[in-house]
Amino acid sequence: MQVAELQQNLVQHQHKENKIMCKKIQLSVSDTELHNHHHNSCGCDVDGCHKVEGEDLFIPPLNFAMVDNGIFRSGFPEPANFSFLQTLALRSIIYLCPEPYPEANMEFLKSNGIKLYQFGIEGHKEPFVNIPEDTIREALKVVLDVRNHPLIIHCKRGKHRTGCLVGCYRKLQKWCLSSVFDEYQRFAAAKARVSDQRFVELFDISTIKPLPITFSSFKRLD
Repeated sequence: MQVAELQQNLVQHQHKENKIMCKKIQLSVSDTELHNHHHNSCGCDVDGCHKVEGEDLFIPPLNFAMVDNGIFRSGFPEPANFSFLQTLALRSIIYLCPEPYPEANMEFLKSNGIKLYQFGIEGHKEPFVNIPEDTIREALKVVLDVRNHPLIIHCKRGKHRTGCLVGCYRKLQKWCLSSVFDEYQRFAAAKARVSDQRFVELFDISTIKPLPITFSSFKRLD
């Protein structure tokens, strides 16, 4: 079996794991924004909400997915996503936007013993895109340190900045570029940027220690 095919199978396997890793995810990622809008606007139970009195509703953030054991990615977590995030037993959050973290999110981190690592990357559109390589390298150091696991990487939509960081991580895993770009494009969709993919392609991993096959464990060790 070719390397590219093996990597594609891994992506498909991780996609299946994302669907079953939490015992009660009742909305798909594609429905999250719609549900959040409904929940915030009326707060009532309607057909499609599947809210059972006395039960928590676990809603993943926009574009949520598992990257590797103990590593996840998503768009910006809203308060409606906090119950779901608690099921991940997170130790760290990597935030890739320059804006201050909302007070509600900071309270959630504090109450759950989660450390915030902020790497402010401006979210410019092409062609005025300047992805700071040094910042991506610093963020990768946090990702590679298993003491920070489990962790989640997010920006605003979980597409471009998150996609660049995950793409560089995939290069460390020796993924071929076609598989790296396929994963990036599945999250960015119509918003995919040539500049992002070019950055990942040119990113130099020679000074970073290669990853072992089994990189980290999912279980949080206190």
